[in-house]
Amino acid sequence: MDKNKIIEQTAEFARKNLANESTGHDWWHTYRVWKMSLRIANEEKDADLFVVQLATLLHDIADWKFNKGDEFVGSKLAREWLEKLQLDENIISHVCEIIKEVSFMGEAEKSKIKTKEGMIVQDADRLDALGAIGIARAFAFGGHRGNPIYDPSIKPVKNKTAEQYKQMDEPSINHFYEKLLLLKDLMNTKTGKKIAEGRHKTMEKFLEDFFKEWEVEG
Repeated sequence: MDKNKIIEQTAEFARKNLANESTGHDWWHTYRVWKMSLRIANEEKDADLFVVQLATLLHDIADWKFNKGDEFVGSKLAREWLEKLQLDENIISHVCEIIKEVSFMGEAEKSKIKTKEGMIVQDADRLDALGAIGIARAFAFGGHRGNPIYDPSIKPVKNKTAEQYKQMDEPSINHFYEKLLLLKDLMNTKTGKKIAEGRHKTMEKFLEDFFKEWEVEG
């Protein structure tokens, strides 16, 4: 089994499937998560880099948010692809399990990720929802959904269940309080936690400036 060739083929498969995606879940999101997962894995040690890379490349191949809330559509498509490559069932099952459990599904829902590889992929994915890029992605996604930027009369909802989180029809600013600002404390790895600290501060500063400008103070 030529692992490098399989990674190249999977990257190309992901790139083609995510072409023209405009919600912030595009190929370049996947590319950044791929590179970040390798950075985390190299610092944390003892992870299966083959599994990590396959899972990151395929983690958003069919996101439930754009497939009528189907939480299994991504892992199904990933399995079809990996079976075509005739990979060992243990590898396929591990990758698909990571894809199925990687997403944030509301503050009330606890992560079911159990393996080191899964924790690395989840941290890398969540880090791309933080910082300057995370801010840009939040508004790209909100615009795609037709959500307003901010409405002072609509307050963020804490401890959302998975079903409540799936609705996501509130203003984009609320998303910071219902997900993005929570991610720093949900990181699995030491490396992820360290990187998240700086990106979290970037978002806090953005929100401070946003509300100053909203009240015409800045």
